[in-house]
Amino acid sequence: MAVKRPLVVLLGATGFVGSAVLRELAVRDVRVRAVSRGAASVPEDARAEIEVHTADLTEPGRLAQAIAGADVVIHTIAYIAGSTTWRINEGDSAAERVNVGLVRDLVAVLRDGDRNLPPLPVVFAGAVSQVGPTDKEVLDGSEPDWPQGEYDRQKLAAERVLLDAHAERTLRAVSIRLPTVFGYGPRSTARDKGVVSTMVRRALAGEPITMWHDGTVRRDLLYVEDVARALVAAVDHVDALAGRPWLLGSGRGLPLGEVFTTVASLVAERTGKPPVRVVSVPPPAHAEPGDFHNITIDATPFRSVSGWRPKVPLTDALRHTVDFCASGAEEGLS
Repeated sequence: MAVKRPLVVLLGATGFVGSAVLRELAVRDVRVRAVSRGAASVPEDARAEIEVHTADLTEPGRLAQAIAGADVVIHTIAYIAGSTTWRINEGDSAAERVNVGLVRDLVAVLRDGDRNLPPLPVVFAGAVSQVGPTDKEVLDGSEPDWPQGEYDRQKLAAERVLLDAHAERTLRAVSIRLPTVFGYGPRSTARDKGVVSTMVRRALAGEPITMWHDGTVRRDLLYVEDVARALVAAVDHVDALAGRPWLLGSGRGLPLGEVFTTVASLVAERTGKPPVRVVSVPPPAHAEPGDFHNITIDATPFRSVSGWRPKVPLTDALRHTVDFCASGAEEGLS
């Protein structure tokens, strides 16, 4: 008798991170239910059996339908309303309904389900920025959470809902806190709205790359394909990881001035034109304290348990991103 392949339900399958996770799952011998508002793009060479499930999960009953029969859930949904930023305004009820409300709904569905079944594993894509501004330059997960921005407060609230549900054995929760994620691979299907790709677009347009500081602010940047591998690795090691948050990062905090200078050089290499300038500009009114703090991630605990390592060097990841944007492949992505 053939062994039934496990069903992985991927929530947010058309998002920037979620679409990369779908590509990673597609090469595995599993069943995948790719859940999103719009139809997810199925990789042509998929080994996995992929079911495209379109639904507005904020509608009553739709979440229960989406996760029916799941062996594991990967939650990558995030409310990102702007064209180039993840920032949301304080008190944004629509964002709260998605970022926190859907997690509450997930817990409610599982709490009302068959309690004779083992608790369902749920892997949640959180954010390193949930910790809030801190004087520590190297974060290792021991820091108290004190988020300042609304997005970070909502992500932390959602994570706590999941971990509380784990404590009561409603589910098995793993939260993977993501650093600054960026980039495109050859098969990317979702738009990167982060700062790195935004500056790639500026350079390709011949415009200066702008910074809100003098360029010495350090960030731990992680290529989206490496992030996808980490979230799938978390599925493979749920038993060892469940019950707490884990930090993800490359372990290198890089000055953004140097990163953007590299971007300018790679764009010049691609276009044959002189590199654009990298300049400092006054920060806008919506800038937050965390925008000016150095961040490096010590992901040793997660690496030790999962065996995950980032595979793509930064310069290669930046070159992939420049090539994707320059090719015009980014046009039409949402």
